Amino acid sequence: MDLIGIALREAWGLVRSGDAELWEIVALSLRLAGWTMGLTLLLGLPAGLFLGFGRFPGRRPLLFLAHVGMGLPPTVVGLWVALLFWRSGPLGELRWIYTPRAMVVAEVILTLPIVVALVATAIESRRAKLLPLLLSLGATPLQMLWLTLREIRLSLLTAVMAGFGRVFSEVGAAMMVGGNIKGETRTMTTAIVLEVSKGQFDRALALSFVLLGVSLAITLLLTAVQRAGGGEGEGGGGMG
Repeated sequence: MDLIGIALREAWGLVRSGDAELWEIVALSLRLAGWTMGLTLLLGLPAGLFLGFGRFPGRRPLLFLAHVGMGLPPTVVGLWVALLFWRSGPLGELRWIYTPRAMVVAEVILTLPIVVALVATAIESRRAKLLPLLLSLGATPLQMLWLTLREIRLSLLTAVMAGFGRVFSEVGAAMMVGGNIKGETRTMTTAIVLEVSKGQFDRALALSFVLLGVSLAITLLLTAVQRAGGGEGEGGGGMG
């Protein structure tokens, strides 16, 4: 209990004093999470829409792979991404190993299946009523996309929350492809692992409290947006 009390005091001291290293780590963690989720949504939304509305051979196996991918082991992903960007690897000439770029690639691989699976499932559960309604309204492809996203907005927010949670809790892949380099690739999770390895449990706990605070703030923000959006329409009722 004394250790926890010391960690709480140190965490407050780090925040209050404006510890440069701490905020550098927090800023990098948020920046990586932002890039990861931006790219994940850019790739995952079209794929989820395609799997949700589409009817083609191989669709079920692809959807199954998306669901399986939600549980990808981070260390396995980190290993393959590291091999890909290693100096003697296929993309070694890019020199991305031990950079934030490689970390984003690994984290996108981990979060992409979450968005694809949740979006596809949300659309599939409404497809029988949603698609005929959109066609009867004579909606253009752009209008169909907008109305569909409105209809599944809460499921989409859930996917974003799950994705952010995955990014902020991930450590294995980040360390393997990022190297935990101070000022360049050190995030909150990798910094905690480093402090524990040094026996600095008070600072590790302090960092963990800061991480929990940031995660809680993001969760509360997304939850507030989710509640402000109201319930998703049932059978097209939410598009009126």
